[in-house]
Amino acid sequence: MNQSLIEQLAEARGIESKYIDAWGNQATIEPSSKAKILAAMGYSVEDEAKMLNQIEEESKQQWLTVLEPATVIRTNTPSTFFLKLPIDFVNDELTLNVYQKNKQVKQISITPVDHQLVATVELEEFEIQQYAIEINFELPMGYYELALLEGGNDEPLGSGRLIVAPQKCFKQPEIEQGKKLWGPSVQLYCVKSKNNWGIGDFSDLAYLIEKVAERGADFVGLNPIHALYPNNGNACSPYSPSSRRWLNVIYIDVQKVIGFTEDKATQAIVQNSKFVEQLAKARASEQVDYDSVMDLKVRALKPLYDYFLKHHIESNTSEAKAFEAFKNEGGESLAQLATFDAIQDSFKSEGRYIGDNWGWPVWPDEYKDYDSSAVNAFAKQHAKLVDFYAYIQFVALKQLEQANAVSAEKGMAMGTYRDLAVGVSEGSTEIWANKDLYCTDASVGAPPDVLGPLGQSWGLPPMDPVKLYEQGYQPIIDLFRSNMHACGALRIDHVMALLRLWWVPKGESAKAGTYVYYPVDDLLAILALESHLNECSIIGEDLGTVPDDIGGKLQANGIHSYKVFFFEQAEDGGFYSPEHYVEQSMATLTTHDMPTLIGYWHCKDLELGQEIGLYTGDELMKSLYADRVKAKQSILDSLHGHNSIPSDIGRDANYVGMTQELNYGMQIHMAKGSSALLSLQLEDWLQMDMPVNIPGTSEEYPNWRRKLSVDLEDIFDKPEVNQLTQALTKARQ
Repeated sequence: MNQSLIEQLAEARGIESKYIDAWGNQATIEPSSKAKILAAMGYSVEDEAKMLNQIEEESKQQWLTVLEPATVIRTNTPSTFFLKLPIDFVNDELTLNVYQKNKQVKQISITPVDHQLVATVELEEFEIQQYAIEINFELPMGYYELALLEGGNDEPLGSGRLIVAPQKCFKQPEIEQGKKLWGPSVQLYCVKSKNNWGIGDFSDLAYLIEKVAERGADFVGLNPIHALYPNNGNACSPYSPSSRRWLNVIYIDVQKVIGFTEDKATQAIVQNSKFVEQLAKARASEQVDYDSVMDLKVRALKPLYDYFLKHHIESNTSEAKAFEAFKNEGGESLAQLATFDAIQDSFKSEGRYIGDNWGWPVWPDEYKDYDSSAVNAFAKQHAKLVDFYAYIQFVALKQLEQANAVSAEKGMAMGTYRDLAVGVSEGSTEIWANKDLYCTDASVGAPPDVLGPLGQSWGLPPMDPVKLYEQGYQPIIDLFRSNMHACGALRIDHVMALLRLWWVPKGESAKAGTYVYYPVDDLLAILALESHLNECSIIGEDLGTVPDDIGGKLQANGIHSYKVFFFEQAEDGGFYSPEHYVEQSMATLTTHDMPTLIGYWHCKDLELGQEIGLYTGDELMKSLYADRVKAKQSILDSLHGHNSIPSDIGRDANYVGMTQELNYGMQIHMAKGSSALLSLQLEDWLQMDMPVNIPGTSEEYPNWRRKLSVDLEDIFDKPEVNQLTQALTKARQ
């Protein structure tokens, strides 16, 4: 292995050599880690001759690419684009045509030699020159196609994409005018209601939006609602999806689907005594039984699809036309998901690849590639089943749109805000159908830190930044666009991923990873553009170790940072007042990865951590409890100092339990802060003590399953909840 060559290639591919760790020290990446990451990117690091050939071929292709795959510029900003041409063309007057949606919008004459020469290279006995061409024309924000032509020739010398982005992300007029918004965040799967089928659904979301809007809220925050695995319900983490472009169909309210009451076949199923018994059990369970709920819904949805075929497709009704338009717009991505789910359905019905064995990695070899002849044959042979899975995506999207429409009807400034997960699981549709984009021999994770001294590997293969660029950024455009649909804001989980991701080689510990950098300025520009095109504000989850160069970029791009009260501490352990948070932020007390307020105050998380083996040893536990008492004391001091809680609440943390007064007082304390957005958890309104997720666990704790303690319909009959929402609205004014 040529170490010098490895170092040069690693630098060229954006692989970090050093970084500042969680303790503020400079950490050095081992050469072997760089080599393994390069191998994950597809380089033959063990064969120097092969690797040199790969590098040479890549360089050759780059020089033979006349126009870059994507040029990203900002409005009202001097910009350039680059072109590479054989020397024979550089003195010619060439024509640059600019198109938008196949319509020519600009035509510019260019003589390359009149512009700045950037570089030259000898390639196969002829010289290629690269020029920087100033963009001296204005274009509205949007996506454009460039074509460079030689006089009298209709075949372009080269083509590429031009992306014109605004300076900042979109913000609702109310935010621009200084209004401070608030709203609850909900893990939709946790919602109990009298009518749902054992899991929260889009009708529950609509009801929640209506009720909180009437009480002064301007948004409702959601967990990621990405497509998971209809035929493997227990793969239920919203942060390990199958596809981030599509929806989790488990959130469909089956009773609102066309034909539910009219269709005799459907009614025969849902009125069957065993079905009724299974539904009652799923509804009564304190934890979501994903397999049972999904089974119930699919059993009812399949005859409803037949009803749709008979009463709408055959008659070509407006609903049928809407479904066809949906499929056309969904294109290849929707076909991939529907085919994947149909294959998994078929295998499950045969008793194959169920339980822990799921997803394309365990399928027969002939099915492991979406473009294979076997998959193509399956899709044709099972066309109806594939179409069914496209249909339930159509239903899910309609119901989400209807729920979000309630926010507009009720005058909410923002409506729903959605959550974009950082990646997809290895067994996912996205990986299966896009192996050229993802590096499956690596996983996204996190380096060692105080809470995780071994680091983390999340089992999410990363996108190759070079492949993303070569595809004109289309995958990320599609991702942003689909997740900004039917909402007023989008939270980007682990927003640092736009700058860099911690890649862990497959089979290695997270310590053996390194940072790989992404084209952050281009990605932020695309995010800003899609934000405006979809009128969607952006929230960047920037917790953990945040490099200096990302914080300023997020602020400059109009992205709301994420301020979690318990993490906003000074060096002396005191808690910053929410009044000192930056205005361009979303503030919150707790998150889905943290204990609830009562859980934190009563150290329930520490007890659970000890029970399940996260924390071991008496000395560690003593230290954790001592730190918690100190933190609680600082919180009490701050709350009393700001007169945020009644004076009759004690001042010694050793003797003060979490009461409703203290709980709600902390929420009002946050509401008085300066953040433009305030998000609060329904669990804390209901004074629940058990968490919904414990990071670092899988089988040890039933993550993503714990339901809310109160039916949704009953929450807003509680006088204390109504008093809290009234106080929150007043405090935000």
